[in-house]
Amino acid sequence: MIRKTLLAVLLAASGVSAHAALNTGDIAFTSFNADEDGLSFVALTNIAANTNIYFSDNEFVSGAFNTGESFNQWNSGSSAIAAGSVVRFSAYDKTTLSSSVGTLSRVTVSGSSNWGIANSNETIYAYLGTAATTPTTFLSAITNGSFTSNGPLDGTGLTEGDNAIRLNTYATSATPDYAEYNGSRNGETSFVNYRALVNNAANWTVDTTDGSYATSVPNTTAFTITAVPEPESYALFLAGLGLIGAIARRRVVR
Repeated sequence: MIRKTLLAVLLAASGVSAHAALNTGDIAFTSFNADEDGLSFVALTNIAANTNIYFSDNEFVSGAFNTGESFNQWNSGSSAIAAGSVVRFSAYDKTTLSSSVGTLSRVTVSGSSNWGIANSNETIYAYLGTAATTPTTFLSAITNGSFTSNGPLDGTGLTEGDNAIRLNTYATSATPDYAEYNGSRNGETSFVNYRALVNNAANWTVDTTDGSYATSVPNTTAFTITAVPEPESYALFLAGLGLIGAIARRRVVR
């Protein structure tokens, strides 16, 4: 305990975050809206303050992004974001982008010209990187087209259904412009357990009728977990029951 406390103090003094870096699958998309040009995602682990995550709808091919579409950067802000929190982006195609938590901003890269979210054949990647065009860890991806031809997962470390979601899995010809996760947000014992739920299109409301969703607001209710008592807690509970039993027996003898 003393060593852990000392380490935390040293990290704080040096300005180094005690939070571990994000890994593949640590966030998951929860909505996609090409009409409103908006997205949302859930944090499946704590996100440290001043964490930068890049988002791009350029295709990642042969180990590099192509150009012609957009690169954006989200900064988590000055406070850590708790696991289970949902972050919403809106006005993704505007000069001034909007984020419900932290800040979202454009990254100017030569060749970038299309800043909107397409209503068909669009893939958006979320990733860490040393720069917008230099990814180091892919966190998640979402597509309303195909991961084969509209934004490959090859070389990203992402897997469809685990940490990436294809919205038209039930009909490969469909290209939905709006989709939102409608599954459970409580009852799991770990935030990691939500990953498979959120990345399963069967748990989403997916529109394929080309309706208008420009004014639709996604559900940003936080995900929660059901705490599981530690083994030490069970031991204390059983010890308490034993003590109560012993006292009851003493009373009967008297």
